Amino acid sequence: QNKVTNKEIKRVFPRISMKPEVTEYLKSVYINKEVLTVVGPEEAERRFQNLLTCLSHPPSYTCVRASTHLAPLEEIHHQLGEDLSAQEASVHILPHPQVKDVLLLPVDGPRCVQQLSSEVVVGAQCANAVLRGANVFAPGILGSPKYMKVGDVVSVFSDLEGRCTRGATNYQGKKVFVGNGVAKRDRSSIFCPGEPARGVGVQMVDPLYRSPSFDGVLPSLVFLQNLPSVVVGHVLDPHPGERILDMCAAPGGKTCHIAALMGDQGEVVALDKIRSKIAQIQENAQILRLQSIKAFCFDGTKAVSSDSTQTSEGPPFPAESFDRVLLDAPCSGLGQRPNMSITWSLKEICSYQPLQRKLFHTAVRLLKKGGVLVYSTCTITLAENEEQVAWALHTFPRLTLQLQKPHIGAEGMLGAGLSSEQLHLLQRFSPELSWDQTQTTSLPCRADGDTIGFFIAKFMKT
Repeated sequence: QNKVTNKEIKRVFPRISMKPEVTEYLKSVYINKEVLTVVGPEEAERRFQNLLTCLSHPPSYTCVRASTHLAPLEEIHHQLGEDLSAQEASVHILPHPQVKDVLLLPVDGPRCVQQLSSEVVVGAQCANAVLRGANVFAPGILGSPKYMKVGDVVSVFSDLEGRCTRGATNYQGKKVFVGNGVAKRDRSSIFCPGEPARGVGVQMVDPLYRSPSFDGVLPSLVFLQNLPSVVVGHVLDPHPGERILDMCAAPGGKTCHIAALMGDQGEVVALDKIRSKIAQIQENAQILRLQSIKAFCFDGTKAVSSDSTQTSEGPPFPAESFDRVLLDAPCSGLGQRPNMSITWSLKEICSYQPLQRKLFHTAVRLLKKGGVLVYSTCTITLAENEEQVAWALHTFPRLTLQLQKPHIGAEGMLGAGLSSEQLHLLQRFSPELSWDQTQTTSLPCRADGDTIGFFIAKFMKT
């Protein structure tokens, strides 16, 4: 058995590394007065410690969104199994019991893997991708053995603090082992001074967490996406023929899901202020064979026009131009998993709330009467989630919270002064609540809890 026991799982990786000021800030969020009153100090502390541990580990499954606008789920399920069986001895694929366009694949891990003497050091983002099933691509490599050549077997380590100098041969800083692989490039080609190296640098053959590779697998029929991100599209509940705005759309996963749920009938306008990301949205739409998406490079905070007679199809748009608006807001991203290190300062983490409120103002103005606004983030703070809901309800009297379907996450977190009825209408994916049970329950039972940290609120404009 090449498997770490349940008792050892929390020791595979250290708890997420953060600046002390950030740790104290998050502790004040998770052990606030409202929480303490309801669950008590011991349970509040247990949840917070679970949070610090689970964030450094990947979820125990891979979530795949099926393109059910192109083929039935059963057919995609069958084709995916056939394609993956070529690279995996046994591939177990399960449909999600409530989200009808999602397939779940269990991740094998954490596994017992022996560290080797030859070490390759990669950036934290690269290491996080490895823990979700990716190979090591050459641009992510920071250091390698001095004479590494193609075919060498190496151990891959994550640079936790971002201090490894590119080209290092023997990095002694803080690092964490993520698995073993085979070098696909010589060191000289990875760190050559001219053209930057591209393609796979290390092919992972013995990772701590084993997941199937989706490189080139059914590109138009399956899309790798975290479960809460898929739920957002269903909560928005788009209908054929509607005009829908995705305000901060890159890389376009949610945009494409919205168009697919509409049967590609209607118009989905996608905005992002970074031009290179617009090409990514368009590329994803093309791969998924979606024609209803129109992507524009534009700042969402400026997307509403004061000229009600404007008729151009691009931004800025007249007020009340959209049936539904998705504001998947820029955020501190503290819910992403796996994430072994956060190097940001507290000031940086707390800098998103004003931008989110600017975007919110624009979203409300662009939404038609009777229209639906969904606000979401992939972070775990009160300031960017429940406090934003409390602010929005106070600032925009015409907004009312709505029931979410499906509602498979937890309700909103205490601490923002919202009523129990309001918290019940919110959806917060809180992996720390189920962390103790993730290794002892079946996949369908643990899938809804063992996710990234995520937040969803749904409003209607009366």
